[in-house]
Order: sequence, then structure tokens, then C-alpha cells
Amino acid sequence: MKKTLIGLFAALAAVALAVVGLYAYHAWYDRKVPNFTDEMDLYVYPGMNVRELRDSILSAGIVRSEGSLKRVFRDVKSISAGHYLIDSTCSSMYLSRMLQKGWQTPVNLTLAGSIRRPSDLARKIGSQMLADSAAVAAFIACDDSLRKYGVDRQQLFTMVIPDTYQMLWTASVREIFDRFAKEKDAWWTPERLAAAKARRLTPREVSVLASIVDGESKYVPEQPSIAAVYLNRLSTGMRLQADPTVAYCFDYKLNRILKSHLLADSPYNTYQHAGLPPGPISCPPKTCLEAVLHPSSHNYLYFCADPSFNGTHRFAATYSEHLANARAFQTALTERQRGKK
Repeated sequence: MKKTLIGLFAALAAVALAVVGLYAYHAWYDRKVPNFTDEMDLYVYPGMNVRELRDSILSAGIVRSEGSLKRVFRDVKSISAGHYLIDSTCSSMYLSRMLQKGWQTPVNLTLAGSIRRPSDLARKIGSQMLADSAAVAAFIACDDSLRKYGVDRQQLFTMVIPDTYQMLWTASVREIFDRFAKEKDAWWTPERLAAAKARRLTPREVSVLASIVDGESKYVPEQPSIAAVYLNRLSTGMRLQADPTVAYCFDYKLNRILKSHLLADSPYNTYQHAGLPPGPISCPPKTCLEAVLHPSSHNYLYFCADPSFNGTHRFAATYSEHLANARAFQTALTERQRGKK
């Protein structure tokens, strides 16, 4: 009997030791051992269910030990909204702490391509950030929201410089625009301010003219030449007569600008009004801003699309030269259209 009891106690002790050992192993593994084979971008929306999130991670096929992840997630009661990067160095416990404490990984908010309208800007932000486009559009539409930055809706695009911004995915609309304003202020260095002053332009006017240059050409090497044409016109008192400003008057819905469109009654129509329009007609990229600050040196007052349709322009100093260039382009365009019939 005594031997039996000793054997039973020994067996129980062995089981207890095994249980303790297994528990210690699990605790060590959950805390110290990387439990993922690859990277995963994890977006946690407000109010997201913990189990739903756990299952989405499991379904990604990057978990080494499902048991480890399930054990750790049993103790998770709430998670913080945000963007998190799981990589091959993460243990299950580190992931758990990351989600509960909100240790987010910043995302890239990229403003690229054509941004002609405030709605374009709202869509680009809404497609990359937690803040939806409707909230951004409402913020932009309110002059009270923009007053903090010294602009109104008309001057919105003077404070937004297209670039890639690293920030938290959960940033509020206000925080996003705070960042735009900060980066704009940093971009306007003393050297750039001096260059603007040398052209007798304010930073706001540089943005306005740069937006017109952007509307004329996406070919970066030519932008300084186009900027110089408009600066030459301004210095001689000519009207800018810029087609992109007419397109703006019609909300960029025109397939072709006709003579009748040049009569549009709008302060933005530079065929009807001298000087610069009241605000930017698009969100000008850095290349166009630099083109205005550092234009080419020439005496051209006109330019016309090249008849080779290679995206460049022919420049002219006199109106007669310009008319010859325009006729050459129109002839090439007519021949091209005939060839398509």
C-alpha cells in the first residue's frame, strides 16, 4: 500500500511537473519566440471585434503556432484602432501589447497625380487614411476650419504641397492639415522666399502661377520655359490668356476649349481679366513651384503645342511667329484626325 501511494504521488508529481513545464514553455514561447513567417499590414477599425481580428491574422497563413496566438488573444479585452505592421520578429505577446497599447506603424499618405478640385484632394486622403473623404470634404468646405492656416477655400491649394507624408493612419482631419501646413512652411525656405521676391511674387502668387504651369504641361523639363512665358507677359502688362484657367471656369469638363468659352464671366478667366487669378486652379507640384521660382531666361511671349504631338511646345517671341506655329499644329491635327476616319 505504501509503495502504491509513493508511486501515485510520484506520478502526480510528474504530471504536475509536466504541466508546469508546459506552461513555462508556452509562456516563454508566447513572449520570446517570433511567431510569424512574413510581414502583414494590419488595419484595425474602431469597434473591431477581437476574435474577428485574431481570425483574420490566422487566415493570412503567416502564423507559426496558432495555439500561441489563441492563448495570448484569450486575455485581450480591447484593441486600439490603427495601422500595425506584423513582421517576422514579432512574438504573439508583442503583437498583443502592440494592439492594446496602440503602438502604430505610420502609413504613407501620398498626394500625387492631378489634384484639380478640393474633391480630388478629399478622395486621395480618404482612400489612404481612416478619415473618410466626406469628413475631409466637409473640413475643406468650411472657411472656419481653414482660417487657422491663414487661407480660405479659394486659397486652399496654396497650403498643400503634393508629396508623400508619413503619419498615423488614425490621424484626424485637423491633424492631417496641420501636417500639410507644417511641411508647407518648411518648404518655403529663406532661399525660396528670396527667389519669389526677386520675381516680385508672394508665395501665394507663386502657387497660383505654378498651378497654371501645371495645367499647361506635365513635361518637367519644359515647365521653366512655360513659367517664363507667363512671367514675361506679367512684366509687360499682357493678359495671361491661359487656357487652363478657362478649363477651370468650366470645372474641367470641357473636351475642347472654343472661342465662346474664352468669354466666360469669371475672375479666373485670364482672357478676360489681367493679372493672376484669385487662387490656384489646381494643387501645383513642387516641379511647377520651382519652375516659377527658377524660370528659364528668354524673351518668348507665346507657346503652342508641337505638331509632332510629343507633348512639348514651340515657343515664339512675336505673335506672327506664334501664328505660324499654331497653323503648323492645326494642319498636323487635321491630318491626324483624317487618318483616324
